Amino acid sequence: MHDRTIAELGRALEQGECSSVELTRATLERIEQAADLNAFITLTPDSALAEAEAADAARARGEAGPLTGIPIAHKDIFCTRGVRTSCGSRMLEGFVPPYDAFVVEQLRAAGAVTVGKTNMDEFAMGSSNETSFFGPVKNPWDRKAVPGGSSGGSAAAVASGLVPAATGTDTGGSIRQPAALTGISGLKPTYGRVSRYGIVAFASSLDQAGPMASSAEDLAIMLRGMAGFDRRDSTCVDRAVPDYRAALAQTDVRGLRVGLPKEFIEADGVDAEVSSAVTAATEALREAGAEVREISLPNAGMAVPVYYVIAPAEASSNLSRFDGVRYGYRCDSPADLEDLYKRSRGEGFGEEVKRRIMVGTYALSAGYYDAYYRKAQQVRRLVQQDFARAFESVDVIAGPTSPSTAFPLGSKADDPVQMYLSDIFTIAVNLAGLPALSIPAGFGDGRPVGLQLIGNHFEEGRLLGAAHGYQQLTDWHRQRPSVEG
Repeated sequence: MHDRTIAELGRALEQGECSSVELTRATLERIEQAADLNAFITLTPDSALAEAEAADAARARGEAGPLTGIPIAHKDIFCTRGVRTSCGSRMLEGFVPPYDAFVVEQLRAAGAVTVGKTNMDEFAMGSSNETSFFGPVKNPWDRKAVPGGSSGGSAAAVASGLVPAATGTDTGGSIRQPAALTGISGLKPTYGRVSRYGIVAFASSLDQAGPMASSAEDLAIMLRGMAGFDRRDSTCVDRAVPDYRAALAQTDVRGLRVGLPKEFIEADGVDAEVSSAVTAATEALREAGAEVREISLPNAGMAVPVYYVIAPAEASSNLSRFDGVRYGYRCDSPADLEDLYKRSRGEGFGEEVKRRIMVGTYALSAGYYDAYYRKAQQVRRLVQQDFARAFESVDVIAGPTSPSTAFPLGSKADDPVQMYLSDIFTIAVNLAGLPALSIPAGFGDGRPVGLQLIGNHFEEGRLLGAAHGYQQLTDWHRQRPSVEG
């Protein structure tokens, strides 16, 4: 059952081939078999089996939906009532929320079965899933390589068939980049499409929750379950949620206008096998009837430096609440109040989080705010305008998701700039608030390559349709690594 999609498992449950309880037990056993991947921080077998029994009862009453009885996992950044939510940090190692995040509420109401919480970079800060307090996650295609970050635990769990789908968050590419490096499909929705209520905040103007799964069809099912208006998040948009899966059946790539930014094509530092796979993917779309044309995003090169002013600035503000008094880890036997603050934050946060807090605090400080933060926001507007002009002539924008395939564990740990450049093709999308996804498009030296497709605001349906159309032409999304390694 581990190699089946949500859609296929739904049919198996509907036809009585298995029950949700049986499926959940098999899922938990497979997770134990693949414990060396370190994809999970917390497992919830008792509550999962109880939810599975409830799902089987709902199906018997004729009340099942497409997610009823399907085992899924949540990134450990989503608050889960009565279940530890660590955000991959020592700071929140013992935090057990008294409430569910909106996304958790929605998927629980849709009948999905939560089997556990997945590993992640600490406070979602990282591109390799090596900054977690609970240790690095391994890439199931090559256990000596990273799975990407910060949703690397979710990506590894889906790629190795431990669960058919998982949730993630994407602040600068944290769904799409690990999806590309592990050979799965991952969607970052439009900013405001999915409520951020109950997500531990990193950079509030950039964070967005989204699904990770094996196919575009499964992303459509998951997004339909996750999205919706929520008054508890002032940035959540009150807009009807389409039936994305139903729309796929009417989708055809013929006539689709695909833009190829010359800045993506001519970018330095892109692996040859990545360029080759993306070129082959766009050629496949062209042969299927899409119209591929070159476009320009002239300010795309400024996206990374702009992001690394805005995101740390917001992080320094959001993480100020974790001081050992109001929230989070508290040091032992502090000498005085100042010692309490310093040691609680010094011992509770990891090195990457401290680095970004210091950068952000500097950018927001008196005398530097106008020079750095305000200027970065002005350039962010230029990046947004580039995309707006591009979408006047194309329906979707295509390019690489990551400049390389999965890199060796530890190879960039001492070079933060090189690590930050792992997200060079994804960050601009977050600055503009656009939807984008990554789908498998080939392999380089045995490791997956991701194709990124970017859409206009709230055009997730068209984006998923393009991805589904491509997956009808290829079988890259059907490739699976061996759990045994």
